[in-house]
Amino acid sequence: MPVEQDLPHGVLATRTLAMPTNTNPAGDVFGGWLLSQMDIAGGIMAHRRAGGRVATIAVNSMEFHRPVFVGDVVSCYATIERVGRTSLTVHIEAWAAQRDGDHQTKVTEGKFTFVAIDQARQPRPVPAESETR
Repeated sequence: MPVEQDLPHGVLATRTLAMPTNTNPAGDVFGGWLLSQMDIAGGIMAHRRAGGRVATIAVNSMEFHRPVFVGDVVSCYATIERVGRTSLTVHIEAWAAQRDGDHQTKVTEGKFTFVAIDQARQPRPVPAESETR
């Protein structure tokens, strides 16, 4: 098991509650649900930085550290790690806290790559950071 860090890295991009409908047949929160929450968080961060529409083109890595349980509040924190000509790589950490508790535990992390796209869904250049503010 990885060494747990004290605080999340990145900007809070999303926060949601794990519900019974997010479980697999065994009653555990489904990893695919958590991956989708992370993709949403990364997409929000990439959209802001790219100044417009983006599409997920790769999940470069995913590591599940601890389980998420029904009733946990799941927060996703995102950091842009790389900006290319048309793509961005975002590192996302998912942290969970019991609904009535303050202590968060890192449950998952991954790297996602997004490409900036235009109205015709074709790749477009990511503007310089000064152009997106």
